[in-house]
Amino acid sequence: MMFSAPVSMRPVAAAITLLLLSGCATFSSDGGFGSVQSMTRERIGRDITWVKTDADAASVDKTIAPLLQRALSVDDAVTIALLNNKGLQADYAELGISEAQLVQAGRISNPSFSFGRLTRGGEVEIDRRLMLPVMSLLMMPVSKRIAKRGFEQAQLRAAGDALRVADDTRRAYFSAIAAQESVLYMGQVKLAAEASAELAVKMVAAGNWSKLDLAREQAFYADVTVRLAQAMQMHVSQREALTRLMGLSGERTRFLLPNRLPDLPVAPREPGDLEAAALQNRLDVQMARRELAGVAESLGLTKSTRFINVLDVSYLRNTFSESPSRERGFEIELQIPLFDWGGARVARAEAIYMQAANRTTQIAVNARSQVREAYTAYRSAYDIAKHYRDEVVPIQKRISEEQLLRYNGMLISVFELLADARSQVTSVNASIEAQRDFWMAESALQMVQTGRATDGASMGRSNSPATEAASH
Repeated sequence: MMFSAPVSMRPVAAAITLLLLSGCATFSSDGGFGSVQSMTRERIGRDITWVKTDADAASVDKTIAPLLQRALSVDDAVTIALLNNKGLQADYAELGISEAQLVQAGRISNPSFSFGRLTRGGEVEIDRRLMLPVMSLLMMPVSKRIAKRGFEQAQLRAAGDALRVADDTRRAYFSAIAAQESVLYMGQVKLAAEASAELAVKMVAAGNWSKLDLAREQAFYADVTVRLAQAMQMHVSQREALTRLMGLSGERTRFLLPNRLPDLPVAPREPGDLEAAALQNRLDVQMARRELAGVAESLGLTKSTRFINVLDVSYLRNTFSESPSRERGFEIELQIPLFDWGGARVARAEAIYMQAANRTTQIAVNARSQVREAYTAYRSAYDIAKHYRDEVVPIQKRISEEQLLRYNGMLISVFELLADARSQVTSVNASIEAQRDFWMAESALQMVQTGRATDGASMGRSNSPATEAASH
């Protein structure tokens, strides 16, 4: 549609001034990272830094350098990872992208200007047109609210990425120490097997043993040698996983770890109201809720603009070469809903809303279930590790002491003593793995209450070289 009428420049100038003032959206001083820092600190009590300048990098280096001079605790490892993990720093860049979209939503589209020159015989007509996007200005408040929710979701995702890195670092830390302990004990198994095999050779030479017994001892020694190599490779793999998470390279990869895993707590934590706390604190639940609110807002916008897709206002000014007079006026352009009444767009928006609503409900159901599962795994891992510590290992130790007394009294052979020593070492390896599984389950329980579910929510005994040696 087009309507033309004389109009003065004053209203147009006022409209342009209004549009310019409305487009003054600016960036925040911290890029929204302060909220990410607060959410992370509330959940895991750790500070994070977005490294943007050389000064930030120097500050991070100054913080982590003293930590690498001593044997790392799990808190030290998490601190280094949160400050120095480059993948996490790359994830923070999504904040800048989302904030740019928020600022863009607060700025209307630029006005357009067209110029035309028409000739008719000796007459020349000059057509000038200034087009102002009125519809985008009217919808700006709603668009800004939607963009703001998107920015808030980006903040939640950034906090979730930080929690994920912290959880992965804790798990890698405990795995690396357990693998280090397993190498030590598998080395003891190898020494025992080597001594047994050498003694068997001497016994066969003296005619006191059969070749079959010798072959069995040599086979065990060969098998343990392979398993020690596997344990050493597992140690390297787990240590390198921790190194990658902490973002270390060069000389800093020679960091020190404690010789053994932390002791079990005196008692396991009580379940309390973990499910309610998870629904309150989990970032994926909060993201789903905000996404649902944003979709609902979008549905309202779709319904309110179903008949008006384009609304533009133009200022016209025409001049003619053969006439001193000028034409002035304005033009309003909008689409007429003859064929598309917006029903399909509204139906699509409603379907998206129902999809988001059901997805939000399912995320909440999953969160409650994952918390229950994680606590069960945590409690089982604690009971198993405590059983190894208080029952299995002490019993094996008492058996070894009794066997040593029998050997000193010449009641058993040296081979029985060596076999018993191997059994004790492998039971200790199994105890190490049970203790490692507890700390990993504890980390998984913390994660499902604050961030999102992890693969470690259900922890089971892994078939590591130490476990396989124990079964052998």
